Amino acid sequence: MRRSKLIVIGGGAAGLMAAGQAAEQARQSGVEIQLLEKTARPGNKVRISGRGRCNLTNIAPMQQFLMRFGSSGSFLRQSFSRFFSTELRDFFAALEVPTVIEGEGRVFPASGRAQDVVEALVRRVRGCGATLLTGASVESLIIEDGAVTGVVAGSEASTDISGRNAQTYRCDAVIIATGGASYRGTGSNGDGYRLACSAGHHIVPVRPALIPLETAGDIAPRLQGVSLRHAVLQVFVDGRKSKDHKRACGEMLFTHFGLSGPLILDTSRGIVDALRAGRRVEVSIDLKPDLDERGLDAELLSRLNAQGRRRLVTLLRGYLPARLITVGFDLTGLSPEKTGNQVRAEERRRLRQWIKDFRLEISGHRPLDEAMVTAGGVETREVDPRTMASRLVKGLFFAGEVLDVDGDTGGFNLQAAFSTGWVAGRAAATNL
Repeated sequence: MRRSKLIVIGGGAAGLMAAGQAAEQARQSGVEIQLLEKTARPGNKVRISGRGRCNLTNIAPMQQFLMRFGSSGSFLRQSFSRFFSTELRDFFAALEVPTVIEGEGRVFPASGRAQDVVEALVRRVRGCGATLLTGASVESLIIEDGAVTGVVAGSEASTDISGRNAQTYRCDAVIIATGGASYRGTGSNGDGYRLACSAGHHIVPVRPALIPLETAGDIAPRLQGVSLRHAVLQVFVDGRKSKDHKRACGEMLFTHFGLSGPLILDTSRGIVDALRAGRRVEVSIDLKPDLDERGLDAELLSRLNAQGRRRLVTLLRGYLPARLITVGFDLTGLSPEKTGNQVRAEERRRLRQWIKDFRLEISGHRPLDEAMVTAGGVETREVDPRTMASRLVKGLFFAGEVLDVDGDTGGFNLQAAFSTGWVAGRAAATNL
């Protein structure tokens, strides 16, 4: 008599967590757990996350955490209520991967090595009795009478890890945890969307999230490499303040193509959607957010009066980055050679307005493959948030970025992957 079998597709954060949880759950029942990973090794995207340090999660309270996912946050509430940041840190501590908390509540492995996270997850999967096959690319699902009954898998060369031709793997349940469509070199090329679609699921249009933005003109390239640690950003769409984007503060970086950095990445999701809709998008950068316009004017006036004989370019050094000052002179029409006591009130007003409202037009975004996270994916209304089970096909489950769920930078997306993987793995194994 054939043992019940669960196949997990994808060896990333969600897939490794799902396989480990399922295997642990199935120890007493004898259910066979098999994890199929298309690349030569699991955890490729985890290895490069957080610049190789792996920002596992964030200690933000639940409600704040959910808000970092926008409209998709409500879907995650059930998963987070069962396995959240505290449980995740305890989970890795038990695997001998202690964690530390850094700025803005971000959590990293104490070793600073993403590799340690992957190795711990793989050890757990194998230690719990699951089988891990690499080089096994799932080409299709087998669905009979409304239930998943297997998968057809092989490698890019139509052979699996053992060199055999593509073959059928019979099973009683499948968890799709294939990730999104960015960083294709890690194996995330959108396979999961194709598989879900073949099962009758709707796919919310896939587009980049957490993506650097491209700007019109030569201003950003002139500022390439300049970093602002505490800038405040406001998005304007068709000339009006965007209701979908609140003023946000953080770190940003000027690049040869435009803008990057955490502040830009966290704002990019809505900007990408506005650009796709053909809207005109600008960003306004407040270079001195700690001062309102009146306070800034008083500070500038005091500086000009106190050092009235010095050139304006000299007076502003130390106040703003040097290259930013040069750009400011070009945009305001002020002469850097003027002395402080020569600056008129109207010229001071122009300088003040530029400092508080430095505008750049957004002309586009970087390619999807450069996105840290993919927006869009499997329509969450077709997935039970309590179990991650498909509402359309019996025995089919989803976990991680393949779902239409994406959040801000800071550990939020990896927590979503781990939480949904935890829930899917336990639910799938329990129901067999």
